[in-house]
Amino acid sequence: MDRKLSFKEYILLASMLFGLFFGAGNLIFPASMGQQAGANLWPAIAGFCLTGVGLPLLGVVAMGLSQSEGLFDMASKVGRRYSLFFTCVLYLTIGPLFAIPRTATVSFSVGILPLLPPEHEKLALCVFSALFFLIVLYFSLRPSGILTWVGKILNPLFLLFLGILTVTALLRPMGDPAALEPTGAYVHMSFFQGILDGYNTMDAPAALAFGIVLISAIRNLGVQSPRAISGNTVKAGCLSTLLMAAIYCLLTVVGAQSRAVYGLCADGGEVLYRIGTHYFGTLGGVLLGITATLACLKTAIGLITSCAATFVELFPKSLSYRAYAILFCLFSFGIANFGLNRIIDFSLPVLMFLYPLTITLILLCLCGGWFRYDRRIFVAVTIPTALAAFLDFLKALPAGVQAFLHTEALLEPAAGILPFFELGMGWVIPACIGLAVGLALYAMRPKAQL
Repeated sequence: MDRKLSFKEYILLASMLFGLFFGAGNLIFPASMGQQAGANLWPAIAGFCLTGVGLPLLGVVAMGLSQSEGLFDMASKVGRRYSLFFTCVLYLTIGPLFAIPRTATVSFSVGILPLLPPEHEKLALCVFSALFFLIVLYFSLRPSGILTWVGKILNPLFLLFLGILTVTALLRPMGDPAALEPTGAYVHMSFFQGILDGYNTMDAPAALAFGIVLISAIRNLGVQSPRAISGNTVKAGCLSTLLMAAIYCLLTVVGAQSRAVYGLCADGGEVLYRIGTHYFGTLGGVLLGITATLACLKTAIGLITSCAATFVELFPKSLSYRAYAILFCLFSFGIANFGLNRIIDFSLPVLMFLYPLTITLILLCLCGGWFRYDRRIFVAVTIPTALAAFLDFLKALPAGVQAFLHTEALLEPAAGILPFFELGMGWVIPACIGLAVGLALYAMRPKAQL
């Protein structure tokens, strides 16, 4: 018989899940968004929370309700080959290709870079990222202790330091965001830009990736039945995402206030550094560096753990968990030394492709009980979504890459045909059409399948 978890254990699970989610992008993107949105910050926050909070919560809930053992199990409802492709691409994206290297570069950019002369930047990044990934590897090789390391130690320390910084900024604001003119896309479409900004957190794909970690932690607490695991997963997910939403709001407001004194900064890392030094001087820079490093460490540990465990499960005859963990840390170290801006530039197109597929998979798994998780509906939605998302991928590529590939031959007709394409959401209508086709096929199924 399953034991009933205590309130303290729910808090610990929620803390662990929040700690795994809240990392590099969760710190820098809200602060930068606040600066650019100015007076339009609240619509931007609403859009940001939709993809940065709502989707991760729905992802955790979908995994629980569909009683899936992980991302591969969820995506198998489309097909096993598709599931293998999607699982590998998603884990590599939120793992060693983009998200894990970004954790090291954000920590460096926020806490170390402002203190160094430019000529020492590359060497310092190399040394810092090497130490960073040695620490990550140490904890990742002990996955059974992740609930303790992240939930009990790293996450509370991170919240303490972040709380000191944001509460001080709110009590002594630098300016009034309502008096600041919005810039760029935030002038007329701050809500939709906020949605796209939420993509950069990578939290919706991470929700599917971290599901296996949360389910394992729940099992280690003595819960074994799929139904009980499902319920506990949903409760822990609700608690963690509520905390995320509150912190996003604080960071966006504080970022907007800082513009009254410092103007527009180059990125979110600079915004946070300005805020820290404004209120606490040199100590503020140190405090911010500790905060960012703790946030990024705990996320990197969770990502390495999830990626290594998943690839061992997908390819059991390849490498051991230990070998995958070492390999991913070494690869992430190499990518990190290309620098933060390059990582962000090349991660956005991949996210524009992955997010629509992630969103449709989550929504279909949430509603799957109504149509018995019929594969025809999953396939009918996924195919047009993938085709339209590929166009969004091309549109988000750097200008030089687009010119080399001559993408205008596809993008110009797409802009005239697909609604919302200019907003980065050209996949929405194709997905809806696919859903209608899938539901029609489901309705016409033979009576023997009823």
